[in-house]
Amino acid sequence: MFQHQSVNIRQISQNRAEQIGYYRFLENENVTISELVRSVADQCQAQVEGLHVLSISDSSEVNLQSHAGRLKPQGLGVVGNDRDVGFFIHPTLVLNAETGFPLGLSTIHLWSRDIDHSDKHQRDYQHLPIEEKESYKWLRSAEGSNRCLRAGGARLITHIGDRESDLYEEWATVPDAQTHLLIRVCQNRRLWHQSLSLYDYLTIQPVQGSYTVQVVEDPRRGQTAREALLVVRVAKVEIRRPDNLNAHDYPPSVGLYAVEAQEVNPPPGQQPIHWRLLTTHEVVCLEQALQVIQWYCWRWRIEQLFATLKQAGLNLEATQLESVDAIQRLTVLALSIAVRVLQLVEGRDNPELSASVAFSDEQQQCLTQLEPTLQGHTQKQQNPHPPSSLAWATWLIARLGGWSGYRSQRPPGMPTLIHGLRQFEAIFIGWKLAQAPLVCTR
Repeated sequence: MFQHQSVNIRQISQNRAEQIGYYRFLENENVTISELVRSVADQCQAQVEGLHVLSISDSSEVNLQSHAGRLKPQGLGVVGNDRDVGFFIHPTLVLNAETGFPLGLSTIHLWSRDIDHSDKHQRDYQHLPIEEKESYKWLRSAEGSNRCLRAGGARLITHIGDRESDLYEEWATVPDAQTHLLIRVCQNRRLWHQSLSLYDYLTIQPVQGSYTVQVVEDPRRGQTAREALLVVRVAKVEIRRPDNLNAHDYPPSVGLYAVEAQEVNPPPGQQPIHWRLLTTHEVVCLEQALQVIQWYCWRWRIEQLFATLKQAGLNLEATQLESVDAIQRLTVLALSIAVRVLQLVEGRDNPELSASVAFSDEQQQCLTQLEPTLQGHTQKQQNPHPPSSLAWATWLIARLGGWSGYRSQRPPGMPTLIHGLRQFEAIFIGWKLAQAPLVCTR
């Protein structure tokens, strides 16, 4: 699957016997999810030695409602709307904190909600211990990532999460000398020994400086493309323990740094950009604040991972497998493939990265021989990247996927690269056969 860049069993099988072998592997009860996840994490672990890494977690759902009639009932649950069948995934994508380049997946958690599960009010959700809530996935992922990344020799770990992970339990238990948190604020928290709440307290802080960002057009949100000017404020704060948490389990307050980036004078009718972040990293000046904001912006990489996994790329939810357990095994494998595609997307303009990040020595040899057939007659259609770099290999894969090669056009995206990788795999199989010596059987 990794070689073919696909999770369609019929598409990647060269014959009926191989197709049956794939199905038997995915249906094999002895192939556990934990073993597959460990294999994926081992690949990530080998990439992190001596680095400051960003550990980005998020949740998504695998919706199987279109196949509900043929799915086996065992392990079947509902997704977010409490009607459609499927399951949830919560992977942790690891990036190099200096470059934002994806290094792999440190943990993957999968679970299903019972078909007839009780709602939050019926379970008195607010007063349940964190270990009995789905929110515990954030702490569990941080713990699993720490094991993986520390075993790999990571120098520093920063866990990054969206609003859903703004949990006092996480702030109070996860950080240590080697581990930091960076999370977007979900609620207007009370502050220790302060009459003002977090939002009001940030508002009265002096502006440290400003910066501009390019806002892309998003018709779904009514968002127009523009250059936005944002002012930045920072503050050292102590957030108070919520009243519903046991004082014996959690400290009365946790000291953090807050960063606010707010758009000035947005166009009429446009929702202004307004980010509030909390972190355990020290932030006392504009430079440190901009670094924290940049790290949080790289959280978008995990959204790209989910897009690659689903309709925009591998189309996992179209699988014809009938067992939920088999589909979950397939999901773990598909996530590792999606990471490779993401590496190509992120490395397409970085000549310093080696092609060995994503391609074997034999595959690079094949690409070298293909290169003359993929370059045009003019200088504008020549591969501009150093040979054996990841950008060089990505340029060739994109050409195989139908990209024109002109730098004036949009860079190749995920669908183009996935198509190019599939084309390359077919060529590579033939190339390997051509390299094998002929054997006389007379």
